[in-house]
Formats: sequence, C-alpha cells, structure tokens
Amino acid sequence: MTNILGLVVLALVIYAIVLIAGSGAKTGEKVLWIVLVILLPVLGLIIWALLGPGSPLKK
Repeated sequence: MTNILGLVVLALVIYAIVLIAGSGAKTGEKVLWIVLVILLPVLGLIIWALLGPGSPLKK
C-alpha cells in the first residue's frame, strides 16, 4: 500500500514539475517552485496547487 502511495506522489511531483516548467513565470520563480516541490513533496504540492505558477486550481 505504501508503494502505491509513493508512486502516486511521484507521479504528482512529475506532473507539477512539467506544469511549472511550462508556465509563464520567470525562470527564478520556476526554479524555486520546482525545488520546493522536490524537497517537500506533499507540502510542496499543496502549496503549489494553491499559489504556484501553472497551478491547476488557478485556472
């Protein structure tokens, strides 16, 4: 069960990185968001979903 949860988090992190990289934000902002999502996967994903560039909740 934990393996499946880990794979889901990994897939969401990859999805977030792709959306962040493709967003219209400045390069420095993209780098900071990507680092946040990589270092703090679950918390970083939540913060990015609420506030980040390319966030699916902001569309």
